[in-house]
Amino acid sequence: MSRTRTSAISRRGILKAAGGLALAGAAGGAVQATTAPTAQAAPATFVHPGALHAYGELNRAKVRVAAGNDPWLAGWNRLIANGHAQAGWQARPQATVVRGGTGENYGTLYNDIHAAYQNALRWKIAGTTAHGDTARDILNAWSATLTTVTGNADRFLAAGIYGYQFANAAELMRGYAGFDLDRFRRMMANVFYPLNNQFLTGHNDACITNYWANWDLCNMNSILAIGILNDDGAKYDQAVSYFKNGAGNGAIGKAVPFVYESEGLAQWQESGRDQGHTMMGMGQMGAFCEMAWSQGEDLYGYDNNRFMKAAQYVAKYNLGQSVPFTTYSWGTGQNCAYREHTVVSDASRGQIRPVWDLLHYHYARRRGLSVPYITAMAESVRPEGGGGDYGPNSGGFDQLGFGTLLYAK
Repeated sequence: MSRTRTSAISRRGILKAAGGLALAGAAGGAVQATTAPTAQAAPATFVHPGALHAYGELNRAKVRVAAGNDPWLAGWNRLIANGHAQAGWQARPQATVVRGGTGENYGTLYNDIHAAYQNALRWKIAGTTAHGDTARDILNAWSATLTTVTGNADRFLAAGIYGYQFANAAELMRGYAGFDLDRFRRMMANVFYPLNNQFLTGHNDACITNYWANWDLCNMNSILAIGILNDDGAKYDQAVSYFKNGAGNGAIGKAVPFVYESEGLAQWQESGRDQGHTMMGMGQMGAFCEMAWSQGEDLYGYDNNRFMKAAQYVAKYNLGQSVPFTTYSWGTGQNCAYREHTVVSDASRGQIRPVWDLLHYHYARRRGLSVPYITAMAESVRPEGGGGDYGPNSGGFDQLGFGTLLYAK
């Protein structure tokens, strides 16, 4: 079910007028993802800021932190204690970023992105110019330098994960004095988008089912975020259309292949692989839905709350409880060699990732729905941190985090 431009614009206006606190309407009906029409979702005029953080969420955090209210204050204290959130962080821009293969240097990129993002948050919430200047300088340094993202197949992960994160940092800094938004938007369109598009349309010349859902999702996120940042309706529509009806595993009907309606649960595509990547999927699809929500598109509730049921499933299992499992089979490599998972994987079970407060506060507070497993997971992780709080390796930077600070209601 695609929303018309008129309804999307109307709901955005309501949300903005209410400071982001308005209760959304009912979820979309039980529409099969495989039969959804091509989306006509892009608004005639994009709302800014309008990716992961719309005006209402940012204003609420600002007001609540200033008042010393928890859990916002606890989330804020987590942010300001992070080493990436400190004014004066010195960017180390590279002309070529490599992920996978010889000469890997992508850690430089993701550390700088999270520093830009965290300093941008400190400026948005506390108004401290030193942090705004730091975020601006990091973004400007990279847009003046970066020309290529490369490596083995992992280059597509870099283009997707860091593409959407970079665009979100820039969206926060839109209009800041001295920030070269036009040059940054050109970098996103010329360096990141071509790889995002190449992956979703060609999947690195592999069998369409070869790559896990997260590979599609991060590239979908990047295209959606670039669409919003660049006021590019075609890119926005491309991403939303793929979510509803894409060929690969990031499309909602493939990322969530089996629904257990009587239990209110749904199996995630990577559940038989391991729980670390499964929870990464909660963060990736959650980010996608939130960015679309900021522009008036309810994908959280798409196909009768299909994603919500998957998040309940993942949370329930990672809380130590049992869940149903249907054998999941797929084709791998270039020849689609048969593979299958017959049981849910306990690898990385219970891993902590800052992905749950976004989902809890949307479904339980915005929508007023009962999501006990999501809520319990969120409570176990709260207050959420961000990049730099979950280890030094790339997995600790897969999510921008700080959901407690930014989404508590």
